[in-house]
Amino acid sequence: MHNYNRKLIYLIAILVIYVSCFVGFIFYSISNFAFTDFYKRLDLRRNIAAEKFLNINNALRSNQWSLDFIEDLNNQHEFLVEFDANEKILNSHGFNPELWSQINKKGISNFKEGNQFYSTKFFTKDKRNFIIGASAENYFYTHHLAYLRNLLIISLILGILFILVVSLFMKRSFLKPILTMMKEVQQIGSENLDKRLDEFKYKGELKDLARTFNNMLTRLETSFETQKNFISNASHELNTPLTSIIGQADLALSKERSQAEYQRTLLKIIESAEHLEKKTKALLLLARTGFVSNSSSFGPIRIDQVIMDAELMVKAINDKFKIITDFNLLPDDSMRLKVSGNAILLQLALSNIISNACKYSSNRTAYIALGALDKKVFILIKDEGIGIPSEDLQHIYDPYFRASNTDGIDGYGIGLPLARNIIKLHEGSLKVTSIVDKGTTVEIELPTFLKF
Repeated sequence: MHNYNRKLIYLIAILVIYVSCFVGFIFYSISNFAFTDFYKRLDLRRNIAAEKFLNINNALRSNQWSLDFIEDLNNQHEFLVEFDANEKILNSHGFNPELWSQINKKGISNFKEGNQFYSTKFFTKDKRNFIIGASAENYFYTHHLAYLRNLLIISLILGILFILVVSLFMKRSFLKPILTMMKEVQQIGSENLDKRLDEFKYKGELKDLARTFNNMLTRLETSFETQKNFISNASHELNTPLTSIIGQADLALSKERSQAEYQRTLLKIIESAEHLEKKTKALLLLARTGFVSNSSSFGPIRIDQVIMDAELMVKAINDKFKIITDFNLLPDDSMRLKVSGNAILLQLALSNIISNACKYSSNRTAYIALGALDKKVFILIKDEGIGIPSEDLQHIYDPYFRASNTDGIDGYGIGLPLARNIIKLHEGSLKVTSIVDKGTTVEIELPTFLKF
């Protein structure tokens, strides 16, 4: 903030200096013009005075010409000085000797003494040396120029006040929102990445900037959480297939079995290992890409196929789980079921949600509905289980959090946060509603792939 105030002060100072220089230039130009013009007028009167003083025969005619065509200046006087070779005054007419030192004895001189302006010139006649001059008061300098000076000073003061008012207004209307945004941004750290800028406080480009920053925070939050919880996610997702593989191998080795039984066991182990491989790839991809939704691994996929693959994965984990899928809401155009994403990641997210629906229901049953709206695909996953207390709903996306009514049911509190991160990765939304002892409903929306 201090940096912006300093820059604003610099800007004000530059503008004030510019205006002051402009005003000074105007005053100097007009003053210089006034002096030059007035000296030219004095030169003319000096030359007429020379005609009067040096051309005696024509004095009457010159004087008459002066009176007829040249107006007298304010407090106008003509003077003549005769001097010798040593610049000693021999005689003078209408001359103030105190001015002798300021006069050029060999040419022309223009100077000012008080409010009186002087123009002199050296003349010779009959081997006699003369200085003839004219003087007058510059009325424009003494009156109009003083008025102009006062007017310019007042204009300068008003201009500076205008610059200050405009600068303060600009700071309030432009810099203040930026400073407010910077203050809000500085309050966001790794411990509160869920905090967002209030976009409605800003207008125009600042609102777009706030929205862009919020989108960046969403990507950063998801990526940060994904990286931070990668080990927990991996242990959670890999534990079940590993347990299945170990259990099946132990069971096969517990006693002698026929070749057909060993083959069936090996097939189950291979199937569990394939699920393990898919989950490993999905987790590695999620850790590597974070929230980069334009990853090269993304492409058009059929969401109904992803749901069916997720069902098979859940049933392979626990054959007691039941899944009832409703495809009555499917659109006539199957292309509207295409989304842009990664099938392995979406399968991982949906299998977690479906598995939770089965696990927390007494009948071990999950109900799935799939449909499509304009530019969106929606998935509903519902159960008739224990539900989630209302006071716990705000914490369900916190890693390791488990609802207060889940005692006696195995779980780590990782599956739902992981699923939400994957849905966010696909620019979708996930919403959970629940009623205790009646069940939980998960609503998922994903944008359709519009490039087919």
